[in-house]
Amino acid sequence: MHATLTRRLAAAALAVATVITTGCASSGSSSSSSSGDVVRLKFWGDWSGEGEQQFRTMTAAFNKTHPGIQVEYVVQEDMLTKFLTASTSGQAPDVMFWDRWRTASYAPKNVLEPLDERLKKDGIPPDRFYGEAVRELTHDGKLYGLPLTVDARALFYNKAHLKEAGVEPPKTWAELEQAAVKLTKRDGGKLVRAGLSMDDAGLFSMYLAQAGGQMVTDDCSRTAFNSPQGLQTLDLWSRMIKEGVYQSGFEKGLGEGTDAFATGKVSMILTGPWNITTYKKYGKDLDFGIVPPPSGPQGGNASLMGGFGLVIPRAAKQKDASWEFIKWWTAEKDNSMLWAKTSLNIPGNVQASEDPFFSGDPFWKPILDTLKFAKTRPACAGYAPMEEEAVIPNLQLFLEGKAGAQQALTQAQQQGDRVLKDNNLN
Repeated sequence: MHATLTRRLAAAALAVATVITTGCASSGSSSSSSSGDVVRLKFWGDWSGEGEQQFRTMTAAFNKTHPGIQVEYVVQEDMLTKFLTASTSGQAPDVMFWDRWRTASYAPKNVLEPLDERLKKDGIPPDRFYGEAVRELTHDGKLYGLPLTVDARALFYNKAHLKEAGVEPPKTWAELEQAAVKLTKRDGGKLVRAGLSMDDAGLFSMYLAQAGGQMVTDDCSRTAFNSPQGLQTLDLWSRMIKEGVYQSGFEKGLGEGTDAFATGKVSMILTGPWNITTYKKYGKDLDFGIVPPPSGPQGGNASLMGGFGLVIPRAAKQKDASWEFIKWWTAEKDNSMLWAKTSLNIPGNVQASEDPFFSGDPFWKPILDTLKFAKTRPACAGYAPMEEEAVIPNLQLFLEGKAGAQQALTQAQQQGDRVLKDNNLN
């Protein structure tokens, strides 16, 4: 496994070196000004460390092939606050790295530049990108960015644990529950190995979708999770907790190097591709596999799609050059693949994501399969605060045994409806 990762990283490094040396397919320096002056762009993002180096690889490749446009990546802490201030003070960046779910909250503030006309003018069809990712960057019929990455949660499992317990990777809720019980180990009543990680109350929306429910009404006016499907989800959780599969706080305080799945303290976990590298790096004795999430009681398949995009602020001063940059990065397959191999993220460009680098890899292929049915969060201005302030805290009380299922759902509904209403008024 580790030899495979080393080869993949070596191949990625070679690809990066090749593109920076020879240049990528591009439109050259067509966006440089007629006077020959170099257009200099500020690209804001909140990734530092390895992420910062990955971004600098991309800006170096772009700058090499676009002498008339030079992009500088600038790390920004508390980026959104600075962005709103900069948008009104004439100091806005030219391009921003963007968590797509923010679009529903920020597009109405008139701080993002619509890109539909530019896309149409350059003959770039929206279906070049994952449809759900495009939808998440769209508000009121206008597209405000291009997808950079896509991800989806799938079921990661410890192969040795499943073999020892005599179970197959679960495909349904019933199989998930049975496997989780068999995989759990206790020593004198103390949990030493959890069959399934149940540490993330935010996964409720995915389980709910698998059961056929939804988090909010289609018009975003009210919550919709206090429903038979919501109760089905919490009943599943409740049964597994009563059967001893998990206990609240089991993974508390564990960092990357002591991650519960990587170190064998958890047998199965619903997580995303961002953890593939972590598990390979820190799971010295870990042999793991990945399958799409189990289907719900009526056979419903569902997963959460997340990911990032690139946007142009409405107050940016060099919009034409900014467009050249984000188009080059996301819409052209070769450059999307450079990004994919540099960052080990699935690109938002569908053609690039289907490259054998991903489709031929046993770790990435199940994520691609999951992306076929994964959905983004509802595009409601109040969705994120509703989930963070109302749903997750109440579900956490449920997981800790401090609230019953119906009580948790009712309290989350009452608080969540208020949050949605407040955000709809603003």
